Amino acid sequence: MAASLEDLRGGGLLFGPPVLNGEEEEEEDSPAVLLSVLVQHGQVGLCFYDSGDSSLHYMVDTPDNFELHLLAKVIQEVSPHVIITSAKQERCMTRYLQQLGSNPHYKPEIVTYPNVDFGLGVGKQRLLSAHLPLLPASISERDKMSYLSSCISFDSPLMLRAVGALLKCLDRRRVGVELEDSSVGVPILQFHAYTLKGVVYIDRDTYSVLQIFKSELHPSVYKLHSGEKEGLSLYAILNRCRCKFGSKLLRQWFLRPRQELAELQRRQEVIRFFTSPKNSDALSTLQSSLRGIRNIPTLLRRMSLSHTKVTDWQSLYKTVFSAVCIRDTVRHLPQSIQLFRDISEGFSDDLHYMASLISRVVDFETSLAENRFTIKPNVDPAIDEKKRRMMGLSDFLTDVARRELEHLDARIPSCCVIYIPLIGFLLSVPRLPTMVDKEDFEIEGLDFMFLSEDRLHYRSQRTRELDELLGDLHCDIRDMETAVMTQLQNTILEKSASLYKVLDLIAELDCLIAMSSASQEYNYTSPKLTSCRKITITQGRHPLLELCSPMFVANSFQSSESEGRVKIITGPNSSGKSIYIKQVGLIVFMALIGSDVPAKEAEVGLVDGIFTRMQSRESVSLGLSTFMVDLNQMAQALNNSTGNSLVLIDEFGKGTNTLPGHL
Repeated sequence: MAASLEDLRGGGLLFGPPVLNGEEEEEEDSPAVLLSVLVQHGQVGLCFYDSGDSSLHYMVDTPDNFELHLLAKVIQEVSPHVIITSAKQERCMTRYLQQLGSNPHYKPEIVTYPNVDFGLGVGKQRLLSAHLPLLPASISERDKMSYLSSCISFDSPLMLRAVGALLKCLDRRRVGVELEDSSVGVPILQFHAYTLKGVVYIDRDTYSVLQIFKSELHPSVYKLHSGEKEGLSLYAILNRCRCKFGSKLLRQWFLRPRQELAELQRRQEVIRFFTSPKNSDALSTLQSSLRGIRNIPTLLRRMSLSHTKVTDWQSLYKTVFSAVCIRDTVRHLPQSIQLFRDISEGFSDDLHYMASLISRVVDFETSLAENRFTIKPNVDPAIDEKKRRMMGLSDFLTDVARRELEHLDARIPSCCVIYIPLIGFLLSVPRLPTMVDKEDFEIEGLDFMFLSEDRLHYRSQRTRELDELLGDLHCDIRDMETAVMTQLQNTILEKSASLYKVLDLIAELDCLIAMSSASQEYNYTSPKLTSCRKITITQGRHPLLELCSPMFVANSFQSSESEGRVKIITGPNSSGKSIYIKQVGLIVFMALIGSDVPAKEAEVGLVDGIFTRMQSRESVSLGLSTFMVDLNQMAQALNNSTGNSLVLIDEFGKGTNTLPGHL
């Protein structure tokens, strides 16, 4: 849902720049940071310019949730003075900017540009036209594109669109060159890939070549154009999650591996508990309960709009009931484990209250049969009374019809009194052969209403009395039950904060149970995590190849200050060099998400990035040769890696080498 920011901004600004006091005036000359961001379809693309060192930092397109927690963390770390975004944004971005503007402690200047300034072609063209002092002035556009492709990822369209708007703002404000001649552009001296603190940097090439993710077309002919499924990948074999939100959180963990030792050890603690055979009963109980968790935000959103269906009430009841079962099960587990303690304390008694309230009020069997919300007996005496009248209505109307027949024409053999919602009580008689035209339908003392399936329907004095005496029973009951449903909805929405808190904890529990199940099935072991520059793997295995190959030879690996941190592997073709390199990368990656690893023993030092140069990507749009693409991959690895990074290189330059097989 797109929402315009025009109603929030004035003169191109959502909120004016902060008023400077005496102390802030002294810091007026501090380096300015301008951040450009674009949010679309659950993805965030952003970049920012630091005038202190004239550097442009970019973050590849990354998934974010509806509350934009990732964007909030980036803004908290970067603290930009100016935030640039599109005037046409998704509603979640509009709401986030409103919240940011109401923060009394931090009020950046927020600038909106027309959506056309965030075009992909516009962004690439502005990047090509940017002032790069380190390049010779006579450089051709083709060579400049080659250089830029080695500095910035062209695989992130949202980020490139944000770059275009950022460069426009820099040129308009002439950041850092205010006193220079107008022909002098804002300089960009460096490009840096940005990663959140505590998050390991991994680019798309690494995810692809290590087969951490692998999308395939859906085999169903009905989903060829829109549907994708996960192929053979690390995510596919570890994703044993029972609920949708567990799978979503697990994907976020894969996309943002951690460097925080305490957080990873917290995950390992839970996985270690569930992989123990003595805890298998608790594991099975929790897995069964997790299957009942449904899409809570969607259900609550429908409730707030009064668009609730019968199946929504059923899903909500299953969710709340399952959450109560999870809480009761976890309370019997060791509370020394942080996650179990959080669930025991965080799952309030509101959940039990909501479950019992829904169970006591909603008649699911009747609701499904009638496809509408109905309540159980003894909830509202007035509704019960009207339902009793409805149930006894059939015999009563038969007696009324018998009396009416006595006063009708002798030619009419039978009649009946029926009740039609919104119309009321009517007298129904069969159509006689002599009744051809509408004038023949007239009967003395009766008002003709309509003809239906060779039966004539009339209103009589007695049916009018029934309308006054009994009223429109069916509609009255529906209206009263709708009022009960509205009260129940309001009660649930008032306690919705408890449901949202439950969702986060349940998703985390689901992820850790999924990884523990995979660990048990594939015979993984818990790695020892350390902050030292060290990777030691004893009898390591490739987590994907061992599932496909009938025989797999385990291999060890050692890298440390004493053992050497650069390893060169040689051997004949098809000897397993590439698999060995990928195996090391996958084991390190699995350790960084808190998972057990396929090895007899493992000690993994926390790295800040995993870079690869393994697979040559053909590039038609950039017009680069295969070797140039390889060079760009090497350049990005060398420019962005540090002494704590893991760099995996396989047959660099193979695209132009006549003797393949060399590393």
